[in-house]
Amino acid sequence: MKTVTTIAAVRAWRHAHESAVGLVPTMGYLHAGHVSLVERARRENPRVAASLFVNPTQFGPNEDLARYPRDLARDQELLAAAGCDLLFAPSVEEMYPEASQVFVDPGPIAAPLEGGRRPGHFRGVATVVLKLFGIVEPTRAYFGEKDAQQLAVIRRVVRDLDVPVGIVGCPTQRAEDGLALSSRNTYLSPTQRAAAPVLHRALGAGAAAWAGGERRGDALRRAMLDVLDREPLARADYVSAADPATLQEIDAAAGPVLLSMAVFFGKTRLIDNRLLTP
Repeated sequence: MKTVTTIAAVRAWRHAHESAVGLVPTMGYLHAGHVSLVERARRENPRVAASLFVNPTQFGPNEDLARYPRDLARDQELLAAAGCDLLFAPSVEEMYPEASQVFVDPGPIAAPLEGGRRPGHFRGVATVVLKLFGIVEPTRAYFGEKDAQQLAVIRRVVRDLDVPVGIVGCPTQRAEDGLALSSRNTYLSPTQRAAAPVLHRALGAGAAAWAGGERRGDALRRAMLDVLDREPLARADYVSAADPATLQEIDAAAGPVLLSMAVFFGKTRLIDNRLLTP
C-alpha cells in the first residue's frame, strides 16, 4: 500500500490506474467496520483507495475535534491487510487552503436529527466528500449504514449535483453484545461500555412493536424511550421514527421507517439506527 499526503500525488496515482477505483473515506482510528468497507471495495473494484482525514469543518465549536482518536501507523497496518492500494492522509492545509471559501449546502435532508443537534455538520461532510470525489475520481464510494443520515445526505448530493460516483451503503458492524462499532466507543469507561448496548436493545424494542403491527410514530418512539429510560447511564439526545427518504418524523407509517437515536453516556455521544420495512 502506498501512502500519500498531497492532492497532486493522488491524482498522479489515479491517472496511472485507469481501471475502476473504490474509495473508502474515513477519519481514521479504524475498527472492523471500516475494514469491512475496504474488504467489500476490494471485492468489487480492481483498485481501492482510502482517505484518512479528521475533517474540522464537520465538528462544532464544543465537539471533540481535538481529542478525536488518532493512530496513523495502526490504521496503515489495518488498511494494508484489508487490501487497500492507496491511503490519502492529507493535512488540514492541503484540504482547505487559506483562501477556501466555497462549501456545499446539502439542503433539507440535512436539517433534522443530527443536523438539528450539530448545526453545520453536514455542510462540512458534504463539502469534504465532494472534494474527495474530485481528487480521487472513484468509480464507487463505500459508507457504513450506521451513519444513516450521512449516507442519505451523500446520496442526495451525488444525485442532485450529477456526480458520477456510485454510492454503496454497507451493513453496520457490531460487537457481540450488539453495540455498533464506532471510533468514539474508545471514550467510554468500562461501566459506560457495559451500558451502551442499550441502544441496540431500544432499537430492538421499536422493531418488536413494528413486528406486532404498530405503525404509529409516537408509539414506536415511546417503545425505544422506555428501554433507554431504564438505563441510568444513558441520556437520550433524540429518538426518531422517520421517513427514510426525507428523515421527517412520521405520524403513521405507510411504508418503510428509519428508527434512529443519539444517546449520551457522560460526554460521549453514540448513534445507531435500524430500518424497518413492511
